[in-house]
Amino acid sequence: MSPEELHAIELLRRVPYGRVATSMRALPFLALARHIAVDGEVVLRMHAGFGHHHACNGSVVSYGADNFNSRDPHLWSVQFTGTARIVEPTTAELELFGPGPHFVDGAVFDPVYMRIEPQLVTVHTLAGNLDRQYQHVL
Repeated sequence: MSPEELHAIELLRRVPYGRVATSMRALPFLALARHIAVDGEVVLRMHAGFGHHHACNGSVVSYGADNFNSRDPHLWSVQFTGTARIVEPTTAELELFGPGPHFVDGAVFDPVYMRIEPQLVTVHTLAGNLDRQYQHVL
C-alpha cells in the first residue's frame, strides 16, 4: 500500500459511518453504511431492506467518509473507489462492526455486507481559518 492509502485507512478508522455512491436504474444514489478497514480493504454493513446492495454488488462504487461534524480544526475526507462484492463477514469482522441499529426508517435492521477492494484512494484535508458558523437564507 502507498503512504496515501495507509493514511486514508488510518483516517477511515476514526469515524464509524460514511456514504457509498453508485447508480441504480441509471440514477445516482448515496447510501449510509457502517464500515471497517481490514487488510487494506473496506468492508461495509448496510441495511438490505432498501436493495441498494444489489446495485452495488459487482459494480464500481465510491465510498466516502469524513470528520466534518467534529470539532477538530483539521478537517479531512477520504474516498475509496473500487468494485464492491457481497460477502459473509468473518467472526472477527462482525466483532469490529459491533451491534447494528434496531431499526432503519421504522423497519427492522437487516444487515448485508460488502467488501470494496480500492483501486483509487483519495484524501483531502482542510486546515486554517475555517468558519464553522452557518447562515441560512429563506
